[in-house]
Amino acid sequence: MTLEGWQIQDLASRLGGQLRVLPGAVVGWDLTAALALGTALGIAPAAMAELLPVIEAVMVVKLNEQMDHTDGGKTR
Repeated sequence: MTLEGWQIQDLASRLGGQLRVLPGAVVGWDLTAALALGTALGIAPAAMAELLPVIEAVMVVKLNEQMDHTDGGKTR
C-alpha cells in the first residue's frame, strides 16, 4: 500500500464519530470535518478528494445494510 493509501485508511478509521445520519439511515461522513482532520494529520488534499468519497460510498452501503439486518428489515 502506498503512503497515501495508508494515510487515507487511517483517516477513514478515525471518522466513526463524524457520521451524517437521518432517522434510520446513514447518509455519509461530515466531509468538512474529515478534510479538516486529514489536513491536521498532514494528508495530501488530492488524496483525500480522490479516495474518501469512494470509501464513504462503501461505508454508507455497509452500515445501512447492517442497520437493516439488526432491526429485522423494518422499513424506515
